[in-house]
Amino acid sequence: MRRAVCPGSFDPITNGHLDIIGRASKLYDVVHVAVMINQSKKGLFTVDERIELIREVTADFGNVEVESFHGLLVDFCKQREIPAIVKGLRAVSDFDYELQMAQMNNGLSGVETLFVPTNPTYSFLSSSLVKEVATWGGDVSHLLPPTVHAVLVERLGQR
Repeated sequence: MRRAVCPGSFDPITNGHLDIIGRASKLYDVVHVAVMINQSKKGLFTVDERIELIREVTADFGNVEVESFHGLLVDFCKQREIPAIVKGLRAVSDFDYELQMAQMNNGLSGVETLFVPTNPTYSFLSSSLVKEVATWGGDVSHLLPPTVHAVLVERLGQR
């Protein structure tokens, strides 16, 4: 069985994330979406909320499993016998950082990293940017799955 992981914080998941996960789901039998737990960073959504949103918006793919992790991604991969990490690249600046991570991960465990160029529609997109624009009332509905957009607007309205 061909398995890969798409890691990230997904706070919240965007259409750019979904594009990469969807493309990976066509190449692999099982795609694990690993939601990173960062104790030092306060997200807009809890890890459990992110997992639930991701499960909902990836359900149609049929081969995506979603769970959280903390620590080294290569340990997550080893525990689940996942030989590949799939990462989306938006720009050359992403490549510089991701190449170092890929080389480190491969050196630590032999896990390979596959880089997928982002759809040009989403080349500027990040969860942080979406949250910032939405906080100031900007329309980000075209950048998020409808369910995620509704939850984001509700959450920001509570602030």
